[in-house]
Amino acid sequence: MGINCFLFLPLLFILVLNFFLDIATAQVAGFVSLDCGGQSNFTDNLGLEWTPDNQIVYGITSNISVTNETRQQYQTVRYFPADNRKYCYTINVKSRTRYLLRTTFLYGNFDNNNVYPKFDISMGPTRWATIVISDANTIESQELIFLASGSTVSVCLSNATTGQPFISTLELRPFNGSIYLTPYENQYFLSVSARINFGAENEDPVRYPDDPFDRIWQSDMLKKANYLVDVATGTDRVSTKLPIDIGKDEQPPQKVMQTAVVGRNGNLTYRMNLDGFPAFGWAYTYFAEIEDLAANETRKFRLILPGMPEISKAVVNIQENAQGTHRLYEPGFENISLPFVLSFRFGKTSDSTQGPLVNAIEINKYLKIDDGSFDGDVAASLVSSYESYDWAKEGGDPCLPVAWSWLVCNTDREPKIISVKLSGMNLTGPIPSDLTKLTSLEQLWLDGNALTGPIPDFTGCPNLKIIHLENNQLSGNIPSSLAELPNLSQLYLQNNLLTGDVPTSLLNKNLVLNYTGNANLRKGGSEGGHYRKIIIGLTVGAVALFLGFITSCILLRQRKKYPKTELKHRMPVMSNAATEAAQSFTLSELRYATKNFEKKVGSGGFGTVYYGKLNDGKEIAVKLLENNNVYQGKKEFANEVTLLSRIHHRNLVQFLGFCQEEGMDILVYEFMHNGTLKEHLYGPMARERGINWIKRLEIAEESAKGIEYLHTGCVPSIIHRDLKTSNILLDKNMKAKVSDFGLSKLAVDGTSHVSSIVRGTLGYLDPEYYISNRLTDKSDIYSFGVILLELISGQEAISNVNFGINCRNIVQWAKMHIESGDIQGIIDPVLGNEYDIQSMWKIAEKALMCVQPHGNMRPSMSEVIKEIQDAILIERGVQAAARERSSDELSRHSTLNMGSLDLCANDQDLMIDESFSRPGPR
Repeated sequence: MGINCFLFLPLLFILVLNFFLDIATAQVAGFVSLDCGGQSNFTDNLGLEWTPDNQIVYGITSNISVTNETRQQYQTVRYFPADNRKYCYTINVKSRTRYLLRTTFLYGNFDNNNVYPKFDISMGPTRWATIVISDANTIESQELIFLASGSTVSVCLSNATTGQPFISTLELRPFNGSIYLTPYENQYFLSVSARINFGAENEDPVRYPDDPFDRIWQSDMLKKANYLVDVATGTDRVSTKLPIDIGKDEQPPQKVMQTAVVGRNGNLTYRMNLDGFPAFGWAYTYFAEIEDLAANETRKFRLILPGMPEISKAVVNIQENAQGTHRLYEPGFENISLPFVLSFRFGKTSDSTQGPLVNAIEINKYLKIDDGSFDGDVAASLVSSYESYDWAKEGGDPCLPVAWSWLVCNTDREPKIISVKLSGMNLTGPIPSDLTKLTSLEQLWLDGNALTGPIPDFTGCPNLKIIHLENNQLSGNIPSSLAELPNLSQLYLQNNLLTGDVPTSLLNKNLVLNYTGNANLRKGGSEGGHYRKIIIGLTVGAVALFLGFITSCILLRQRKKYPKTELKHRMPVMSNAATEAAQSFTLSELRYATKNFEKKVGSGGFGTVYYGKLNDGKEIAVKLLENNNVYQGKKEFANEVTLLSRIHHRNLVQFLGFCQEEGMDILVYEFMHNGTLKEHLYGPMARERGINWIKRLEIAEESAKGIEYLHTGCVPSIIHRDLKTSNILLDKNMKAKVSDFGLSKLAVDGTSHVSSIVRGTLGYLDPEYYISNRLTDKSDIYSFGVILLELISGQEAISNVNFGINCRNIVQWAKMHIESGDIQGIIDPVLGNEYDIQSMWKIAEKALMCVQPHGNMRPSMSEVIKEIQDAILIERGVQAAARERSSDELSRHSTLNMGSLDLCANDQDLMIDESFSRPGPR
């Protein structure tokens, strides 16, 4: 069975901190326990000795205070700038020894900004995990099991997308034996996903000193998604004080094996979420018979995994396999494919008298080890000669996951160094010979140092284009071998101590050459003339460039003053498919329609929207896209235009056309006269003419139908990814239409549902998508649930003042009220008493279903629509009864009710291009 792992490599530049720790100085079983941001050594109540990282000169230390967290190692953090660099701890290890590496992160609002950080951690060149902080008072932890291949390992923090990267503790625990030996350990790390102690007596984990290797065995009593969430009826917790024979090496500790759960009714059913999966993993289950069975009693059962019938055939007989009671038995799989949501069952066999029993489970994910950069050994040798220099202490791989601050690497699978920039770094001695071994080097900057000795032979670097050696103390002749570099275009040697003659082969080569300031370098007439010729050429070029710039400015100013009149048939650059499917506007048409983009009516993360009116009187909204944020080129824009022009639904803002000229990407939509839903829920417009409850329900239904069409009526389906009240627009009749549909998802990810960059708006962003980068239509459901809560409450999704001290978002606040039965506490006061409490409860309960933490627990959009329509029926029934009591009026109202349930009551309003879309479920 093969192993598939994907490694996303950051392309940002890096700065790393380097901190060497000697394992031999650790006093507890060779442990390293680093208290990040701490100031002194101490021993905790477990007997573990902690060392501060106060020798580190990078980063900032900060004290934090978290309620109910008294452990000293969690009273401080060390945090780093949110820049394009990486910050590394380098730890000494013993080669060919297996280790457990653990990092923990307790935010504690160290920056007083309440900005929850998100950043990456890596193990050397291998991207390990993304740390996502979602609660300032919760410890996030990552564990890795690895076989050391050298004398050091580096743990690096980088790529902060929100907040600042930080760390609370870093721990290293060596193993003795081989329980974690796998056939793949030279190619894969084991990333710990679950280590569970079943039958635990309380919520406290089991760790050192009960586990001599300080693994953390989490209690199954914790009500977390990653642990036991569903136990079959008849489950009992059992335990024993008798010793358990656990054998040797890294088997689970005796305290873990002395507890278990038993399925008295014949079954144990579990469901747990596995971080980082679906993937291939290492999974072991640990059993010990801790009940005294009679001679005629047996305990035999099967592990049943849905969709894996072969695995489900094996029978577990603890006593037989463990060869007695109170002995450990450990069946497992070294390589098994597991899903993110792992549902499994232990079921007794027909010939067993006792139900299944389980003591512990351990599941690890295989994490592909990155081989590192091509020039890693050369770079390591180079910096070893400058160990006292700050630039040489950056640690880790020179290129991965991002490059050292003074290097540039290419994007090959094994990145190669293409640029070295060590200008003004106080370098002394000869030019390092290691630089001549960088076979892909294109630029070398060593100017402004105190380098001495001769210029070495660089013919081993055939790609060199630019060499800066000026302002040093280099001596000897200029080597003629420099002329043999086929790509050399610039060579700067001025202000050194060079002697002899300038090689004729260099003078005859077409390159920028500067060798002035070398008193004993014989230049000769022709050479000097050659140099002057280059300088003159550069001067003439600079003057021409300056004149061109002035001319361009004049022309641009004239164009703004007098808009040019393009011919109607002059089309922007666009694919044939796009031009056939959408109307093309010229830039001059749009400038005229918008009065040169005079009236701004909206803006967002993808561009600015302007009001316009065409010659035929049609009002339009013109969106100027921010090219840097949305599209990566003409192909992406053409694909987006093609898609938008073929999607038609009465509850989606109509796309009218496009323009792509003069480097501008423009989309044209119908104009929506009544602005956004957001403006009608809060702000000045809401105070002037707020919308009543039934209108809010109608808006919810209309926008939900638009989203349902994107999810189920389009091929491929479209995931909006940025649903919010400001993207729900209202026409002149106050009918709702969804805007910006599909723009972000399709523009960035194509047809993929795995996003390298999370898009969305704070408060509406699906937490599961934020953590996993895995996008599904249930991400839109979460956002729509937030919108429903806004419709009920009239509150914004995020507020620092409206939800109390402990809440910043509407989901937490509303959930607290609704689950306690206090729905009145969240209803918008603007609504007065003009609503029926039954319809309010229907929407509130469905909204909570939409914002469930895991997507598979959320309803579909069609289910949401059904609930909204039921609420509308309730409200219309109440309104009708209040207006008229006559049977005729009631009868007419009944007809209206039936009409409201017709999803396609007006056929001409719903147009589906059958070649592109289909109605109904996918």
